Amino acid sequence: MTAIYARASRPRPRFEWVDSPAKALPLVTGWPTLDDLYERIRDPHPHGTPPLASDLAMVVSQLRAALSADVTHTDPELSPARMGKTREPWPELAPMSALDRGVPLAVVLHQGVRTALHRSLAHGFRLPVRAALAGGTPLPVCWYGQQDASWIAYYDVLRRLGLAWYGPDEGEHLDVWAGLARSCGWWWPGENVCVMVDRPEMVRTEPVPGTVHDQIRLQPRGVRYRDGWQPLLTS
Repeated sequence: MTAIYARASRPRPRFEWVDSPAKALPLVTGWPTLDDLYERIRDPHPHGTPPLASDLAMVVSQLRAALSADVTHTDPELSPARMGKTREPWPELAPMSALDRGVPLAVVLHQGVRTALHRSLAHGFRLPVRAALAGGTPLPVCWYGQQDASWIAYYDVLRRLGLAWYGPDEGEHLDVWAGLARSCGWWWPGENVCVMVDRPEMVRTEPVPGTVHDQIRLQPRGVRYRDGWQPLLTS
C-alpha cells in the first residue's frame, strides 16, 4: 500500500485496520464520493489539489493502459472483439467449445478470466455487500482488495502465458496490486490514514444457474466479517 501511495506522490500513511466495512464507515465520514470526483472532473476550474482518491484512480487507469499496450495481440479490454465481416461479437462459450468454434485465444482468455471474475467478484459479492452497507446513500470512494482481482488476474495470466511483455516498471506495479489483492479486503485511501478492512471470517457462495464460466454469488447471508457483521443480501 505504501508503494501505491508513492505512485500518487503521497507519503506512507498511517494504517487503520478494522474488522468489517461497517466499522470503516465512521472513520471515513466526509471523504469524497464518486459523485464528488465526477463533479471535480466536470468543473472547468476546480479549486485546490485533487483528492487522493482521484489521483489513485488515475494511477490505476494509467497502469491498465500501459499493460494493454504491452499485450502481444489486440487486447479485447480496449474494444469489443468481433467476428469477421459480420462484426458480430464472438459467442461466449465454455473455453474448449469456444476454441473448437474458432474463437481467438485472446477473446477466450478475456471472457474466461477478466469478464468471468468480474461477474462473480463484483456482481456476486461487492455490489450486494456495498448496497447493504450504504442503505441507499453514497459511500466514499474505496477499492476492494480481493474483489479487485479480475483485471489483476487477467494481466497476470497473459504474462504467465507469454502473451504480454511488461516493462520492469509495469510488471512491478502489477505485482504490487496482486499482493494487495491477496492480502486484504476493502480499503479507503485518505491523505494521512488508510482505512483497511480485514478479509471476511466466512464466505458461502452458490452457483449462478445458466452461466458459461461457473459464475458464483453470495448466498443470502453468505458473508460474515470478523466483528460479526453479516449483511442481509438481496438478489
